[in-house]
Amino acid sequence: MRIKENEGVSISASRNHLVFAYYVTGHGFGHATRVVEVVRNLILAGHDVHVVTGAPDFVFTSEIQSPRLFIRKVLLDCGAVQADALTVDRLASLEKYSETAVVPRDSILKTEVEWLNSIKADLVVSDVVPVACRAAADAGIRSVCVTNFSWDFIYAEYVMAAGKHHRSIVWQIAEDYSHCEFLIRLPGYCPMPAFRGVIDVPLVVRRLHKSRKEIRKELGIGEDVKLVILNFGGQPAGWKLKGEYLPSGWLCLVCGASDSQELPPNFIKLPKDAYTPDLIAASDCMLGKIGYGTVSEALSYKLPFVFVRRDYFNEEPFLRNMLEFYQGGVEMIRRDLLTGNWKPYLERAISLKPCYEGGSNGGEVAARILQEAAIGKNYASDKFSGARRLRDAIILGYQLQRVPGRDISIPDWYTSAENELGLSTGSPAARKDESDSTLSIFTEDFEILHGDHQGLPDTISFLKSLSQLDINLSEKNSEKRQMRERKAAAGLFNWEEEIFVARAPGRLDVMGGIADYSGSLVLQMPIREACHVAVQRNHPSKHRLWKHAQARQDGEGKPRPVLQIVSYGSELSNRGPTFDMDLSDFMDGDKPISYEKARKYFARDPSQNWAAYVAGSILVLMNERGVRFNDSISMLVSSAVPEGKGVSSSASVEVASMSAIAAAHGLDISPRDIALLCQKVENHIVGAPCGVMDQMASACGEANKLLAMVCQPAEVLGLVEIPNHIRFWGIDSGIRHSVGGADYGSVRIGAFMGRQMIKSAASTELSQLKTSNGPDILEDGVSLLEAEASLDYLCNLSPHRYEARYAKVLPESMLGDAFSKKYGKHDDPVTTIDPKREYGVTASARHPIYENFRVKAFKALLTSAASEEQLTSLGELLYQCHYSYSACGLGSDGTDRLVELVQEMQHGTGNKPEEGTLYGAKITGGGSGGTICVIGRNCLRSSQQILEIQQRYKAATGYLPLVIEGSSPGAGKFGYLKIRRRLSLKPSK
Repeated sequence: MRIKENEGVSISASRNHLVFAYYVTGHGFGHATRVVEVVRNLILAGHDVHVVTGAPDFVFTSEIQSPRLFIRKVLLDCGAVQADALTVDRLASLEKYSETAVVPRDSILKTEVEWLNSIKADLVVSDVVPVACRAAADAGIRSVCVTNFSWDFIYAEYVMAAGKHHRSIVWQIAEDYSHCEFLIRLPGYCPMPAFRGVIDVPLVVRRLHKSRKEIRKELGIGEDVKLVILNFGGQPAGWKLKGEYLPSGWLCLVCGASDSQELPPNFIKLPKDAYTPDLIAASDCMLGKIGYGTVSEALSYKLPFVFVRRDYFNEEPFLRNMLEFYQGGVEMIRRDLLTGNWKPYLERAISLKPCYEGGSNGGEVAARILQEAAIGKNYASDKFSGARRLRDAIILGYQLQRVPGRDISIPDWYTSAENELGLSTGSPAARKDESDSTLSIFTEDFEILHGDHQGLPDTISFLKSLSQLDINLSEKNSEKRQMRERKAAAGLFNWEEEIFVARAPGRLDVMGGIADYSGSLVLQMPIREACHVAVQRNHPSKHRLWKHAQARQDGEGKPRPVLQIVSYGSELSNRGPTFDMDLSDFMDGDKPISYEKARKYFARDPSQNWAAYVAGSILVLMNERGVRFNDSISMLVSSAVPEGKGVSSSASVEVASMSAIAAAHGLDISPRDIALLCQKVENHIVGAPCGVMDQMASACGEANKLLAMVCQPAEVLGLVEIPNHIRFWGIDSGIRHSVGGADYGSVRIGAFMGRQMIKSAASTELSQLKTSNGPDILEDGVSLLEAEASLDYLCNLSPHRYEARYAKVLPESMLGDAFSKKYGKHDDPVTTIDPKREYGVTASARHPIYENFRVKAFKALLTSAASEEQLTSLGELLYQCHYSYSACGLGSDGTDRLVELVQEMQHGTGNKPEEGTLYGAKITGGGSGGTICVIGRNCLRSSQQILEIQQRYKAATGYLPLVIEGSSPGAGKFGYLKIRRRLSLKPSK
């Protein structure tokens, strides 16, 4: 329906002949193929459809031969840029979108408005091009989107990884979608809060042209031959298919093979324009990556689907859960795909009985809705900010990551959000009773041979979960969202052997933060939330292997040591719940492999690269301590430390893993050395350029005390008692933080550049002084310059020396290439300078110099007499730290808003002077989001003000922030538990 012409006269469309402009995203063929089915039904109803697409014509013309179909070859977005068939390049995707849709936005809108008016479009349909909705609004035409995901949700995670530079892209996309009248939502959908109204339709599936029997006859394949269709939309780079990949007697149809690719006799190359729905229906199972097209057609034709995860594409977990809900999916790990260990997966797949009974006529239903919308039927009213609703969805998702148990499946983010967020409510008494009951159940099942659970509720809960692993899973006692993790964990341990359990908490960065890598004093508080790791070692002949791991060893005689890991809560960040490897993969001849090789090993499959934090401990022990692992190892990881909040979730996993492995193998390693070994895991195997502060706090901290440490590299000064009248809180902004992100790394590089420049300036001045050899040379001055010319850590330079000698020497910023030419290396072993990037130098170098001074002052003030001045001064130091982060480029809108709310509580006109009991706040950890630390009086009024801040933040952003309070012992203080199931209660076989 055209809302208005230039003259302002409303015109009603004819029901018999309508004109649709249908925009198709440039991301792959999947969108184009489902658009075909909707377009076909619109044309059958007698309407004209103008398809705006970058896809080849044959995608449409092979199915629709009609003069009412018009194809316009224009690309208005780029989707996700893929490095190969399984890997999305997140930064390249954002840069390509900016180049395609942001830079030329004004000219795109002008051109599209003119074109829409020229064809007299009655309705604009988008799958799911953002700018199409805005162009329609500018042209006075209604628009409708048809999709199962939207690009704002997909790109949101990319922005979190790439840093702040592309944030505006996501908000602009959300605002474009908000101009859409309503959304026709397809099954397997993601959160799409930018749309005003939603209509759900069945699966949109292309119709079959031929029967299974006809297709097999054309291919010359009998009904008795097992047939798998390989459907990746292209193949991983450098991948060569081999005949032995298939079970005996099987054949494989290959989609997307290049013309030059040679295939074994049992692999059949399909033409590029082959009609895949017919081929899918003629097969016994499909092997490929998850996308809407593959999942919808597999479900519709009841075809078992062996899938390999695709990296960094947020649509996937929703489709995967739908596939598995209808018992149609088997996950294959990427290593087994590339090495040809297909047999156990294919044989498992053909034993499935997919049970989807829903409709597959979504194309027809969507076409009818679009026709009614074009003639003026209203499906939605009201209009809210698209960006606001997007924030709600992103924030809610990350909020739910910290729910106890971490067993939430992604679709529950918004179908049962209120229930999930309410899990932490209830009276302390009720929770205590539950813990007592849990402990009773556990002690009946296991005996503790070493250690003490110390009455920690989370430890007792973890032990209970261990005791229940062997309970048979059923639909009644276990939801499908827990099934895969529980099934894998249930087969992990040999109950006749001992199990070792370690616990490591996250930490709240009270003072110090990013200055740790510059040698600062830091003050860290271990938080209540922690990670638990259970480890068992077994002789390879007694180890319980998963089927695909067993298949790798079949026929090789002597069993090899294997590492098997299950990670609870994996679905929250779209990572695989299990990981396994032969421990021989860590060996290169008779020596351990290098850290660089290990980093590449884990990076091969980003859905499983989380295992680097856990398995990396083994390689570090091999390299640094000369340990050799001849037994197989089973590990269960369960972390309640919220991810991406800046409270050291990764360090807690590393420290708990290292501690549990050390305990299981009888290694006596001090907590300090555990932390240093864990830093090597993160720096060299994970590849994140963090300091050692996080690992030290997790390993060496104690409950309700601040760990005081000088990071040169890790000298513990002691534990600082938190005075009874002072309390610390953490408040999460909901903006995801990552020490692997672009902002953190660039600030670190800028600091090391600054140090090198200061050393160079000091050396030059020292040379000039020695050359002059005049009477005015003071010995103390020479000594200072000599120390500064060999400066190991920026924090060893005092603020007054910095201001007197070097503040004017440092440039505000410098290009990487210019620095390298003038100064050579920046001497940081864990970061690399990008020659084309501009790095901030002055702010990045100045921050740690002043932060070290602030931390020393903070520590001294904590031990001074209690007074209002003490609290005010402590709070002021936090504020100064916060604004210094912002000067470095490590601030965020969310954390700034929270700090402002603390200031309003402290100074607001609504508060009487005696009512303000909060005194300061700062961003924490690596910055760019995450959590703020708040200091206040330890009183009821402070808790009430924290809750008020929580509610005000929700009112402003739509997100109810997580409040982190309480403390718990570090891994060293906890020690480890050695447990064994009681003989009378071993599960029967």
